[in-house]
Amino acid sequence: MPNIKSAMKRVRVIETKTLQNNMVKSAYKTAVKKFEQAVTEGNVEEATKLFSFATKKVDQACTKGVIVKNTAARKKSNMAKKLNAMNA
Repeated sequence: MPNIKSAMKRVRVIETKTLQNNMVKSAYKTAVKKFEQAVTEGNVEEATKLFSFATKKVDQACTKGVIVKNTAARKKSNMAKKLNAMNA
């Protein structure tokens, strides 16, 4: 444990930020999993609705700095491919 007052504060701040980041990461992973589950079930309506929601969550995670820009683009691209394959 740190002895300096500012270092102690940094530890507290990092703990709260870590919890916030984990919350954002969990939300976007859950949204992607729900979308993929709808795709495997073959439910086109629900998959379309969940695609926009999952895309929003991925963008939010990217904006917050939880995931990198290219990772977000790759996730969205893969989801779009799966959705387009269902519609075709």
